Amino acid sequence: MTELIDFADYRRRAAPKQRVRFDRDEFRQLMDCYSRRVMTGEWKDYALDIYGPVAVFSIFRHSLEAPAYAVAKRRNGKDDEFILRSGKRTLKRARALQDVLSVFDKPLRLIDG
Repeated sequence: MTELIDFADYRRRAAPKQRVRFDRDEFRQLMDCYSRRVMTGEWKDYALDIYGPVAVFSIFRHSLEAPAYAVAKRRNGKDDEFILRSGKRTLKRARALQDVLSVFDKPLRLIDG
């Protein structure tokens, strides 16, 4: 069963040992994926937030809108877990960032709602 995570719950300050950050290699992977979509004109801006036990890389299509996607890293016991969300929907959850970013390897298409 999937667990819904509200990132707003993690805005409280956590002890320094509980803080989660993207390491250099993970940040490079995020920026590689982001820059490819910027070149095609799909994405315009990003934000990096650290909420103690959760680090979030948010991706925006337009600077003044809510993020189109958010990649979160959180501690799950001793392991790290990566979660890709779009709005309130969880698109992918994995232990490796590359597995989560593989969602963007497929061309995105507009879904009529």
